[in-house]
Amino acid sequence: MRGPGGGANLLALRSHNTTLVLDLLRTAGAEGISRLELAERTGLTPQAVSKITARLREEGLAAEAGRRASTGGKPRTVLRLVPEAGHAVGVHLDRDELRAVLADLDGTVVARRHAPLDLGAGAEAVLARVASVVEELAVAVVAGARPLLGVGVALPGPLDHRRGVLHRVTGFPEWDGFPLRDALAERLGSVPVVVDKDTNAVALGLAVGGEGGSFAYLHLGTGLGAGLVIGGSVHRGPRTGAGEFGHQVVQLDGPPCGCGDRGCVEALCLAAVARGELAEAARVLGTGAANLVGLLDIDRVLVGGRTVEGAPGVFVRGVRGVLEARARRTGEGGVGVRVVSGEGRVAEGAAQLVLAPVFGQDG
Repeated sequence: MRGPGGGANLLALRSHNTTLVLDLLRTAGAEGISRLELAERTGLTPQAVSKITARLREEGLAAEAGRRASTGGKPRTVLRLVPEAGHAVGVHLDRDELRAVLADLDGTVVARRHAPLDLGAGAEAVLARVASVVEELAVAVVAGARPLLGVGVALPGPLDHRRGVLHRVTGFPEWDGFPLRDALAERLGSVPVVVDKDTNAVALGLAVGGEGGSFAYLHLGTGLGAGLVIGGSVHRGPRTGAGEFGHQVVQLDGPPCGCGDRGCVEALCLAAVARGELAEAARVLGTGAANLVGLLDIDRVLVGGRTVEGAPGVFVRGVRGVLEARARRTGEGGVGVRVVSGEGRVAEGAAQLVLAPVFGQDG
């Protein structure tokens, strides 16, 4: 179970029981957790837990975190996760910029990179830029003989998450059918690569970070999309095409959209933003959000992206106003709205595409 550089290959450790133990070690934090507690919370036998934790310690993934007083008998040894035992790179490819992070097992970002990008420059140019940034971030990992677990790449959809193949990215038809996952993995020397939509990456990061229940994350930047979390898991749909929020038609005779349709939420929102009419953009966004609430009965709506972060109050008020008007008409309870900020949210969520499955979470 050795990965590149002699470290643990966490992808090979992902048996169901091991992921249960790893997740509890992660959530226990620096204080740690005893083997007895691990057995109680997982339902595994103490012997099974001892075998798993012994292997995790041998691989450098777990370490002693001291001793804790017992209600009877000798003090219990507690164990903790070793965050620096593995790292993942998360990459956000937007239409005009690239953001990347190096994150440890806890999801803590230990390095960041930001560079301009032209998504329309062609596959060769984009792949070269991504590979250069990934290799730059991986230097510290390789130097410390610690494995790079993989690279998560998040970008505008639609795309096939399972196969890592892009579909017709709005405004960039040349990417249609491109096997981004396999092409990047080959360039990186077979480092595992996961590809998903930018909105799904943020939604996953939020869910892993403790955002419970069912919610929609609406991302308004150079485009508009949604990440959906239903019952704690990212909802991608059987063809991994869920969340194409920006291309719901809300005005039949509306302006043309880059997707080929007319009157899409994205086209109306971006046009309003271009005119400087942010309140109107927020109202249109709220209309789309109200459709989601009516269809999915979600608990809350989270909004983010560079356009939203430029005027967070305007967008929260606008979206909330539409949702509150809907609640008054239907007699249902109100749905909460808040801004999710942070320029690196997508890249950090992209790293979770690699890290979350290690702990048995939706990746």
